[in-house]
Amino acid sequence: MSFQDGWAALNLEMPPRVPHTEYSVTEHWGVINAVTGLELRPDSPRALRHQGSLALMKAWDFDFRWSTLISDGELAECSTDMGHAEYAAGGVDRRDTVHCPFESPEQVLAFDPWAVYGARDEAELIRRFEASYRSQCEETPDMVTMTGVYITVVSGLIAIFGWEMLLLAAGVDPKGFGELTNRYASWIQQYYTALGKADVPVVMVHDDIVWSSGPFISPRWYREYVFPNYKKLFSPLLESGKKVIYTSDGDYTRFIDDIAGCGVHGFVLEPWTDMQAIADRYGQTHAFIGNADTRILLRNNKAEIRAEVERCMAIGKQCPGYFLAVGNHIPSNTPVDAVLYYQDVYESLSRR
Repeated sequence: MSFQDGWAALNLEMPPRVPHTEYSVTEHWGVINAVTGLELRPDSPRALRHQGSLALMKAWDFDFRWSTLISDGELAECSTDMGHAEYAAGGVDRRDTVHCPFESPEQVLAFDPWAVYGARDEAELIRRFEASYRSQCEETPDMVTMTGVYITVVSGLIAIFGWEMLLLAAGVDPKGFGELTNRYASWIQQYYTALGKADVPVVMVHDDIVWSSGPFISPRWYREYVFPNYKKLFSPLLESGKKVIYTSDGDYTRFIDDIAGCGVHGFVLEPWTDMQAIADRYGQTHAFIGNADTRILLRNNKAEIRAEVERCMAIGKQCPGYFLAVGNHIPSNTPVDAVLYYQDVYESLSRR
């Protein structure tokens, strides 16, 4: 039933159960072992860990598999390494390397992505997108799968410049930084044009445009330089009839109307974004995914966990396109019994 329920929700057809997905729990080996009976560790062979992740998704009947193909690897010729804090089990993702190729805001503002990264071969991009989508379908045929772009606009700029240089340049010359944003958007348009031509029905657009406290630049700047570029980028996707799902970390409540106005069909949100506001304005016209808060699972208080699932369900059950998820991920340090209880509560409340 997973694909049917997920596809029905994306098409606003009110499936009989609230569909479900999660993030990072597919690398929570304690949870995977408890659910599947496997004995996996962070240092288990990669192929076995991947099999465990797929087994968990199947056991918990996930309806939606979040996925993008185009990430900061596309920017390898010139990008900033901000290092990485410990997040994954065993700290295998910790990276203390830090390097920025830019020494001044002026260098940032003069940057030309076309000169550095060059033109892409459209046929090759189409092939890559279609191969990515087919791979997802083959691995998880009972889920709604997708491909997409992670480095859409702001996330691409973060990957290139890092936070320090990005904020310095935006503060020194907001207009010049906007013109740089336009140049980057014109470069990434190659990927969106190819994606529009690819045989892929569902596209994930990722762009971390805000912090947990909201916008980090004037909202007027976003409305002049981000959302007009979104409309150009998304146009090939919408013209080809694809479902376009949008993800940003942080609190983008202030921009819900702007993002909806760019033509997206659904929102993926962390707990910071006001899900009730989305439900009130777009609950009958758009899908939306997430909003449960991982901090509640980390505290491992069963009454709080139940109350959080009940809160999400009280809003989501009234909306045909809602999917439950812990919006800010289920990391490996989450108590196993808290995750299992959360899943049990979801299953007990999932029927409309």
